[in-house]
This record gives sequence, structure tokens and C-alpha cells, in this order.
Amino acid sequence: MSTIPTFENKQPLWQTVAILTLGFWLSALLLLDAVIMPSMYASGMMTQSDFASAGYTMFSVFNRIELVCAALVLTGLFTTLALQKEGENKNLIAIICSLMLMAVALFDTYGLTPQMSALGMQLNLFDPAAPAPVVMNQMHAGYWVLEMLKLGAGTIVLGWFIHHHEHLISE
Repeated sequence: MSTIPTFENKQPLWQTVAILTLGFWLSALLLLDAVIMPSMYASGMMTQSDFASAGYTMFSVFNRIELVCAALVLTGLFTTLALQKEGENKNLIAIICSLMLMAVALFDTYGLTPQMSALGMQLNLFDPAAPAPVVMNQMHAGYWVLEMLKLGAGTIVLGWFIHHHEHLISE
């Protein structure tokens, strides 16, 4: 009589989804902020009059991808916590960081990106070399603070998932 070997996977599917999503999200974030944006700045694209509309298109797509990533990470975290047997104090930190990721993605999508694009739009066809408003520099500073917050919170949540994954494997 032959027996069919069974394989029991101790790692929940949502934990894998969350780890892969965080890896994709953080690497895309670093690619955009450390490679694409400095390249555009160095090539002079940011001084062109139609950059605001191109930037809005690029960032609106990226922000919506971030919203999907934040939703997947939050769902993965809550699902993993629901399957967990005992509570830990580190769970609260992971929950707060995941909620921060979602809040920042929502603010970027529906607050910061539309405002920055509206400020950068060139509405006067006869004055193509209008300087950027002072508020735009403040918004750029706020954008970079939010990006660092996302990177830090995402790293903490990714570390939580990896630690939790190692804990499941060792059981």
C-alpha cells in the first residue's frame, strides 16, 4: 500500500503575501526616490513647463500601487495576528507602523500629490519660466519626511514579519 506524503506549511499564505509586498514596495520606493527622481532633477526635466502633469501621472499611478500594497500588508498583518496563539508587545508596534503606512499612502494619494501638481501647473502660456512657489519647497520637504517615515515603518513591519516567520519555522 502506498502512502501519499503530506506537506504541512506552517507559514500562512497572507504572511508570505505581506513579506513579498513589503519587499516590492520598499524596493520600488527606493528606486523611485534614489534613482528616478534624482535623474529627472539632474537632466533638467523638473524645470520644464509640462513636468507637473507628467509628475502627477507618474505619482498618481505609484500612489495607487502604494495603496494596494498598504492594504495587502495590513490584511496580512491582521490575518497573521488572528492566527497567532499568544500576544506580544511587538504586535502593537507592527499594527501602528502598518496603519502609518496606510495613512501616509492615503495622504500622498489624495492630499500631497494633487496639491503639488496643482502648484506646479503652468497656467500662463506667455510666461513659461515662472519660478516654483515657496510653498512647493515646503511640500517637497514634507514629501521627503513622509518617504523616510514610510521607509522606516515598512522596515519595522518587514522585520516583524521575518521574525514571526522564523518563529513559526522553529516551532
